[in-house]
Amino acid sequence: MARGVALRCYNGRKSSTLLSSSIARVSLSFSPKTLFASFPIQPRRQNFSRLFCNIASVPDTVDETKYKEVFNRRMAMAGLKPHHRIALGVSGGPDSMALCVLTAKWKTEGLSDVSKTDGFIDGLVAVVVDHGLRQESKDEAELVCSRVSDMGIRCEIARCDWLNGRPKQGHLQEAARDMRYQLISSVCFQQQIGVLLIAHHADDQAELFVLRLSRGSGVLGLAGTSFASEIFSRDLELDVKHMKNRSILLMRPLLDFWKEDMYKICQWGRQDWVEDPTNLSQLFVRNRIRTSIGNIQSGNFKSELQAVISECRRTRLFVDKVCTDLLKQTVTVTDKGYAVLDLERLNPTEVKDICLSKYLTAVLQFISQRQRPIRGNTLKLLLNYIRTVRCRTSLTAAGCYLSPAPSSKGTKVIVSCFLDSSLQSKTEILNICFNEARKRPTSDDLGQIISSAKAFSDQNRVSNVQFLDVASESVLRKARELNFVSESTYTAIGLLQRDETNRFITKKEDNKSVDESEDHGTNIASSSDKVHLLPGNDLYFMNRFLIRWDLSNHQCDEACCGKCPVRTATTMEVRHMVESDWLYLAELSRSSNRDHSTSSSHKALRSLKSIPVAARRSLLVLVNDCGLLISVPAIGFSYCPCLKASTVFLPRVPLGGGFSSFL
Repeated sequence: MARGVALRCYNGRKSSTLLSSSIARVSLSFSPKTLFASFPIQPRRQNFSRLFCNIASVPDTVDETKYKEVFNRRMAMAGLKPHHRIALGVSGGPDSMALCVLTAKWKTEGLSDVSKTDGFIDGLVAVVVDHGLRQESKDEAELVCSRVSDMGIRCEIARCDWLNGRPKQGHLQEAARDMRYQLISSVCFQQQIGVLLIAHHADDQAELFVLRLSRGSGVLGLAGTSFASEIFSRDLELDVKHMKNRSILLMRPLLDFWKEDMYKICQWGRQDWVEDPTNLSQLFVRNRIRTSIGNIQSGNFKSELQAVISECRRTRLFVDKVCTDLLKQTVTVTDKGYAVLDLERLNPTEVKDICLSKYLTAVLQFISQRQRPIRGNTLKLLLNYIRTVRCRTSLTAAGCYLSPAPSSKGTKVIVSCFLDSSLQSKTEILNICFNEARKRPTSDDLGQIISSAKAFSDQNRVSNVQFLDVASESVLRKARELNFVSESTYTAIGLLQRDETNRFITKKEDNKSVDESEDHGTNIASSSDKVHLLPGNDLYFMNRFLIRWDLSNHQCDEACCGKCPVRTATTMEVRHMVESDWLYLAELSRSSNRDHSTSSSHKALRSLKSIPVAARRSLLVLVNDCGLLISVPAIGFSYCPCLKASTVFLPRVPLGGGFSSFL
């Protein structure tokens, strides 16, 4: 990569000083001390591929009051107050440094008595991620950490450990982003912080709009990233008190600001920043779009584009509200891991396509715990199916099995997990341990924060949205008809869309759909993929069930002679129920022996009859090393009384995906 790339930095002059190839190699006009007065630069540092910008003066045009007011309003919209514990995702660029400046000001000015520990603002932690993809990344992370610490913000460095090797070039940015969120979330959970701020801004939204427009996204996709959203740990961070997975409120308070605002805020806060030359590489799609937007000379382009995005967000907010109401009114979730949809209350023929699509996606993602979006022919198939009242047939789609509920005469639909789908994977099976750290409540009442945010959202309900019935390919045309954009802006966006669409080369799709791909598991794990559980341990299975077994003090008849299949078991295999299991229960119930297994099977069969056949296959069972069915905890079956087994339906992500807001 070329070194010493010229880059304009907005500090009131034509350009700022750039330090490109290394910290030791500086311009003759500036010394390291001039560039970083508060950080002693050591000449031994390795070459950096980032560009370090120095703020020499603060222009008179910076309106700090405006920036603080907009930021404070956004924080209030999210239900946040200065006393809350907050984490910041920091890369060292102008965006994240501006976020540090505004958050520190908001906290210190919002509290009458600012508390500091060791010189740091209490309740504020920045996290710098060292992706480890470049030789100099470690030194860069330490430098950024030092700059943030000088602001009075406690800072931690989270380092990536690429267990499967460096990501491939085509997936590098996506893999780095996923790893970044995972590491920052881990720090939040460890430090009992419930809120994470990210520095996405209006330019990011504009780039994403053009990108998604070129990929054929609909109105909901064109709304961009959410202002606030609830994210959940990939590993189970169990809230024992409420028996649910812990979450973090991810918030983007800078969406009202443009890139030039980021530079001005840094100047106002007298903070240096770093620029990464890879952001100029045209190999990455976001960089290409960013460059193309920057080349457009029209003074109204950005404001008009923002008007279109705002209307898409209003539409999304409206659809989310409709979907949330429908989920509350028409979906019943059982503790056995399946859902029942009431078609009469739903009245799907009267629900608009965009709202019904969102509703179905939410239900199927919840039941399968596969957060993959549902699009194209699969979505059309689901819409046609759900609108066929009275429902008489069954359907497999998106990792779920839909079928008429027994005795409902087709007015209700069972949605259960389809275990022959690609959902089954060893990577989704997680062993967890309960400890005192996980049992502690978070310092902040995240539930109260989200309630405050919801209350603000409810006060600003959206009606009369303009894009509700607009197809994805017609959004721009509709925007022009409504005078959201001028003819010149309409043409410019269209050119950007066509240019990126032409660059986007799709791979030839197989005749089979994603849901019908060959990468399917089976309803029983293969011998090499068997999942075993030790007594007294907890297993989180398939992001859906928490299961545990242990020995009781009860002595069974077979224990005395050492033949008890539970007492002699050192481990149990966990798998899903199959047809042979309930046939075995039926056979066991007909036994002439009046022992515990016979009576337990009688009770289990009565419970099993109330569960639809399709949903039975998602129940978990325990089997010993000889293949003998020992327990079906969900229906109360145990082979002998010396076994204590339990299972809890505990989906990683709740119905609807948690709280989100597109205000």
